Amino acid sequence: MTSGLFISFEGIDGAGKSTHLEALAQAFRAAGRAVVLTREPGGTPLAEQLRALALSAPMDPLTEALLMFAARRDHLQQVIEPALARGDVVLCDRFTDATFAYQGAGRGFDLGVLGQLERWVQAVDALPAGQLRQPQLTLWFELDPEAAARRLAGARAPDRFESQPAAFFRRVADGYERRAQADAQRFARIDGSQPREAVWQQVLAAVQGRGWLS
Repeated sequence: MTSGLFISFEGIDGAGKSTHLEALAQAFRAAGRAVVLTREPGGTPLAEQLRALALSAPMDPLTEALLMFAARRDHLQQVIEPALARGDVVLCDRFTDATFAYQGAGRGFDLGVLGQLERWVQAVDALPAGQLRQPQLTLWFELDPEAAARRLAGARAPDRFESQPAAFFRRVADGYERRAQADAQRFARIDGSQPREAVWQQVLAAVQGRGWLS
């Protein structure tokens, strides 16, 4: 049976993730693969409820982090693991790297606590003891926070994260940088400042480089 693939899309809002997530899904479908498009926080009825709380209700950083990992656990159990077991391609708009970037670097929350939650939540039955479920490839869309804000201006009412100042998103970018340095083989850097077609070519090259698309 064809092995499942797990690819995450990371970056701040406005960096261009969503456009290319759908394009990559179409490319995999054209190659005959079943594709699951999903997001974090979210992806299940319970996780979507937790997402709504996290994006709107005031809370302290620990509560926020616990909500993110609670949503992630349900998402893994109900959507991601079954899809991978079927041999599907899972394309996820954000995963754990976002928690380390937003709650860790952005909010300044304890990275050690996040690491412990990661170990608890991402230990799944399909993997040997001690291994965690992580994406096989993470496409990190890098874009200057001010440029991202200009793209989003007027597009929609900002949520509790999007309304943060530029300094918050610079810290988030630093958090992504640290995650990328710690797991360089998993990350592919995508220059989100380029025109859409040039960005798509970077995405396609990263996936083709793994031998997953011809």
